[in-house]
Amino acid sequence: MRVLVADDSVLLREGLLRLLDEAGHTVVAAVGDAPSLVTAAIEHRPEVAVVDIRMPPTMTDDGLRAAVEARSAVPEMGVLLLSAYVEKSYADALLSDGRGGVGYLLKDRVSSLDALSDALTTIRGGGTVLDPEVVAQLLVSRRADPLDRLSPREREVLALMAEGRSNSAIAQRLVVSPGAVEKHIGNIFTKIDLVDAGADNRRVLAVLAWLERR
Repeated sequence: MRVLVADDSVLLREGLLRLLDEAGHTVVAAVGDAPSLVTAAIEHRPEVAVVDIRMPPTMTDDGLRAAVEARSAVPEMGVLLLSAYVEKSYADALLSDGRGGVGYLLKDRVSSLDALSDALTTIRGGGTVLDPEVVAQLLVSRRADPLDRLSPREREVLALMAEGRSNSAIAQRLVVSPGAVEKHIGNIFTKIDLVDAGADNRRVLAVLAWLERR
């Protein structure tokens, strides 16, 4: 199998080269930064790219973004993210196109050369390989509801907002000051991720989120 290796750690990169060679694969290129990954993928058109997520130049998600870009240029190329971290957003981005031929494994949980080789074979065949810990984190994120972050009092306030009550009416109903109601509403907006975008009516969006939950 023709494999591209992209990792900024020289030791890990060289280690992967030897392991993949031992398993009978051909490493067509080994690079240490995200831009080089894209260039090498286009030049060598590997069957699978083994990519670290956090790579230069910014050491954030450069590896992932480069892998997505490379896959756009070389659609037949599979991608195996090999990372030390579980990042739900990274897994979501990788799986979002629904094409398969992708994987996400944790470096310290790849227990054998056979396991790595099997993962590459699955990905080359269009399958998906995910570390169980990654799967668990994805399930947790999908089950989580932002409304669960609200305190009992904030839920009361939001329920009254859904009834169409004004801040002063809510204050009278709960026997609190209007300022306290405003503070609760601000907390609600923050906890359910409604940023102040100017044109958006956050009060309406919060009420809609509450009604969808009922």
